[in-house]
Amino acid sequence: MLEKGWNPKLPIDTLKKDLVDIHPTASSFKLLLDKVRHHANQSMNDAFEYAKQKWDKSHKTPEFKVGDLILVSTLNFNNIKGPKKLKDSFAGPFIIKALHGTNAVQVELSGELEKKHPTFPVSLVKHYTSSDKELFPLRNETPLEVPPLDQSQDKKVLKVLKERRLRWKMIENT
Repeated sequence: MLEKGWNPKLPIDTLKKDLVDIHPTASSFKLLLDKVRHHANQSMNDAFEYAKQKWDKSHKTPEFKVGDLILVSTLNFNNIKGPKKLKDSFAGPFIIKALHGTNAVQVELSGELEKKHPTFPVSLVKHYTSSDKELFPLRNETPLEVPPLDQSQDKKVLKVLKERRLRWKMIENT
């Protein structure tokens, strides 16, 4: 019944319960099916409860507030330059601007990440803890900022080329 997806119509279901002349085999079969159905439901409820307890024991919902400093995972970032092997696994710290329920946070991005969408799921975010200067006196924390472009120098065109290479062929500019 449970694995087939349908319930068979049994003779005891259609007959009234106050009738005395029900065949004993049909009534015992009905009792057997009721016991099996009750046992299957009880086993499924126990399995659901066990899985819920295991999940709740090992997972905590992170507590974020507006204004907290967080680090954002760079797992899905394709615009960070350099080899993937040497990339930092988290970027930041960033300030939380808004909360979208308990599952997403909106942050104020800066630097080369400004063009990214500012909303991230909680699974890709973790709290930022600054290093302790007493425990790690030699550690230098440098903020991750893109240096501004130096626009004070005027760039001059040195030479205009009359030809260019395109797939190993010389093409003259017209």
